[in-house]
Amino acid sequence: MSRYCLDTSAYIRFLRGDANAVDAIDSAAWIGFPTIALGELYTGFSLVAKHERDTARLRDFLAHPVVETIPVDDEVAHEYGQLVAGLRRIGKPLPANDIWIAACAARTSSVVLTCDTHFARIDRVGCVVLRQDD
Repeated sequence: MSRYCLDTSAYIRFLRGDANAVDAIDSAAWIGFPTIALGELYTGFSLVAKHERDTARLRDFLAHPVVETIPVDDEVAHEYGQLVAGLRRIGKPLPANDIWIAACAARTSSVVLTCDTHFARIDRVGCVVLRQDD
C-alpha cells in the first residue's frame, strides 16, 4: 500500500479512466490532495461548460475516507523554500505549483503521483510517474 500526494495530472488521468492511474489510486492506503492541485483543477473546471459535473466528481473523490486535503501551512511553506533553494543551486527550476505540490509530499512523507517526469529532479521527494495507458 502506498501514500500518494496527487499531482493534477494524475487526478485528470484517473477521471479519464486511465487504468494505471485508477490502479494506483485504488490501491493507495492514503491519498493527499494538495490545495494547489485543487486550485489548478477549479481553474480548469471554470473554463469548461460542464464544470458542475466535474466539481461534483471532485467533491465525491475528496469525501473518500483515504483522501485528505493538504493545506499550505507553515511546514509546507518551509519545505517549499528548501526545495526552491535546492533546485536553484543545481540550476534545475520547476514550475512553482509543482514545487508546492512536492512540498506537500515532503511534509506528509508521501510520494508524488504524477504524469510529469520533471518531479524526478527533486531528490528529497519521491515520485511515481504514470505511464500512458496501453
